[in-house]
Amino acid sequence: MKIMFMGTPDFAVPPLRALAEAGYEIAAAVTQPDKPKGRGKALQPTPVKEEAQRLGIPVYQPEKIRNREFLQLLREIQPDVIVVAAFGQIIPREILDLPRFGCLNIHASLLPRYRGASPVQRAVMDGEKESGVTIMKMSEGLDTGDMISRAAVPLDPEETGGTLFDKLARAGAELLIKTLPSVLDGTAVYEKQPEESPTPYASMITKQMGILDFRKSAGELECLVRGLNPWPSASTFLSGKSLKVWKSRVGEGSGEPGSIVGIDQEGIHVACGEGVLILTEVQLEGKKRMDVQAFLRGFPLKEGMRFSSSREESEIGV
Repeated sequence: MKIMFMGTPDFAVPPLRALAEAGYEIAAAVTQPDKPKGRGKALQPTPVKEEAQRLGIPVYQPEKIRNREFLQLLREIQPDVIVVAAFGQIIPREILDLPRFGCLNIHASLLPRYRGASPVQRAVMDGEKESGVTIMKMSEGLDTGDMISRAAVPLDPEETGGTLFDKLARAGAELLIKTLPSVLDGTAVYEKQPEESPTPYASMITKQMGILDFRKSAGELECLVRGLNPWPSASTFLSGKSLKVWKSRVGEGSGEPGSIVGIDQEGIHVACGEGVLILTEVQLEGKKRMDVQAFLRGFPLKEGMRFSSSREESEIGV
């Protein structure tokens, strides 16, 4: 029984490792090409490539999986099933139809909720109490294939995009190992998804999404801060400088949105459209991440100062 694994980021490493530890024959690991990283722009291998090399699995990194050479390679390998976990390219029909057991995808949500590229962050940003993983048989639609199994994962009150990412990666690996035998022996039950998802499509996260709009409620912004931690992180601007917000909590109070209405041992109290967002851990542009009390020792603030959604606005603000 030959398996081809397709994945790229850290999320895909636990499933790949689990397949190897369970004794499955992994004929190849397919991942995105190495990318330059850091000041020196040295090529950085993907997490899946590093893990596959550690396990002694052949690695392939096609620029486009639709190219003729890669399709020919697939036909030569003749995998019985392809397992996909956050690969990063759309899988075309000619690949979906190639393995006799099809292509199985580990999706980081309880489908049909949060179809799309950023289900993990969106669940936190939306204040969900529960997320999970789904194993589905892939189709040409965007995360619309038939569901085979699902596993729910509760969210902690202080859950971040990063901590949930790790939880779902482990849950996905466990669910894959439980589900795969039923696919291979023909006993798996395939459940069609409804055409419409109960949640908006989870499009890719951008840095612009992290800019705090204090006209929104404190509750919304607190969820945004957690959901975008560690990337791209939430941020605002003060006195012409960018300020990342790593941790916050919801407080009571009111005032002009974006204005500082209190500074105490809890943190910096910033008025929102509804309630107050208390900043407790921040990072000033060019500085290290630190708790608010340490930040205030080097960058004193006072009530009435205002945070802005752009550098230009903050330069002319109070």
